[in-house]
Amino acid sequence: MNILNYFKQVPTWSPEKVRRFLKEKSPEEYNLVDVRTPKEYERGHLPGARLIPVGEMANRLFEIDPHKPTIAY
Repeated sequence: MNILNYFKQVPTWSPEKVRRFLKEKSPEEYNLVDVRTPKEYERGHLPGARLIPVGEMANRLFEIDPHKPTIAY
């Protein structure tokens, strides 16, 4: 499966729009993926975010539900 199958292209969202989306949805309704390094993740991350560094994404796609919206940061 191609990595693009997991991501629906959307315009860049403002922080306010992301906050509103996360507030209106339950965590079971979306994938929240932190693509930074483990050190950056340890310094702080959004609650419920799954760490999948961008360099590991291709090998860890199975961890992302392709049927849910995905927010990556």
